Amino acid sequence: MNWPMTRQTNRQTNRPTSRILSQARKELVQFSRDRLTVALALILPLGMLLIYGYAIRLEAKNIPLSVQDLDRSPLSRSYVERLFATNQFIPAPLIDSSPLSSLDHGLAKATVVIPPHFSREVAEGGSQVQILVDGTDVNNARVIQNSIRGVTNFFIQSLPNSVRPEGIRARVRIWFNPGRQESLYIVPGIFGVVLWVFPSMLSAIALVREKEQGTAIQVYASDLSSTEWLLGKGLAYWLVAVAEAAVVMGVSGLLFGLRLQTGPFPLLLGTGIYLAAAVSFGLFVGARTGNQNGAVQGTAIVGFLTSFLLSGFIYRLENIPFPLSLISNIIPARYYILLTRDAFVRGAGWAGIWFVLPILALQGFVLFKLASKIMQSMQLSE
Repeated sequence: MNWPMTRQTNRQTNRPTSRILSQARKELVQFSRDRLTVALALILPLGMLLIYGYAIRLEAKNIPLSVQDLDRSPLSRSYVERLFATNQFIPAPLIDSSPLSSLDHGLAKATVVIPPHFSREVAEGGSQVQILVDGTDVNNARVIQNSIRGVTNFFIQSLPNSVRPEGIRARVRIWFNPGRQESLYIVPGIFGVVLWVFPSMLSAIALVREKEQGTAIQVYASDLSSTEWLLGKGLAYWLVAVAEAAVVMGVSGLLFGLRLQTGPFPLLLGTGIYLAAAVSFGLFVGARTGNQNGAVQGTAIVGFLTSFLLSGFIYRLENIPFPLSLISNIIPARYYILLTRDAFVRGAGWAGIWFVLPILALQGFVLFKLASKIMQSMQLSE
């Protein structure tokens, strides 16, 4: 009397959905038994978040600045005090009363020379201040130049109307991030790197481990297709990646004060698609390599370097030279970083990032199809 029920149960287990879920369940059980892998899956992303979140600072601070005040008047001293009041410069000694000696000895990155009769020339209509900047670091030199120019303009505006030079006044208001918190720019970019490297690395190692241990041969001999096998593995490590994303974003909210500036749906949907693409990339790398060292190197070198250097995380995409600028167009992290920075900083919503989701979905689909094709050819050859 139990035979019809048994036949129905077997028929249900032969369904593709049941086989995929069974494979995913098996992968999660194996993953949970390896405590070291579980710890690494959660600790390493947090470690990278803390290192990059606190260590990377794009705004130059504590720049050594020497001053040669040849006027020594109350107005010139007020100008010098204004320079150091920005907390961007720190005083540096002036060697041998020469504006170039401090630069030559590496004690200062810039020297301000205030001419004699500075206060009298300002009262008569204007004066010139000489700025000597160390141009060894071009970006730092540009920051110093713009900072001193901004302080000088602010100092001019603070002068009495009777001695203030006439000119155009610009009223600048910073939009989206008025407090100029660098963490609001750096940390959402870290999400794109962390959530690409570690999910792909875990899925690649899991697939290669099957090939090294020979258990993949059993899959080839079963009725489980290569696509179903990869879907089961991908689903398991997608769930692991979701847990990583929840931990990383939760800790970022506590430590760096990140708050959503728009509705959560674009971020949630985009994160799910992005994690699926990351896992698909790991499956592709695992299908192409034959050992775990190759899988780690493939995901770490290719995945990390491209998501770190060619995604707009630190360097502007417009500054990437040709032909590397073409490669940046196919880097998934580039589009996900646009999504996270919009969610936590800009808050434009669908109007600003509608194109991100279909691009990520297409890239993930292509990566999974490539991995499936490789595994299918291996299955047929076996």
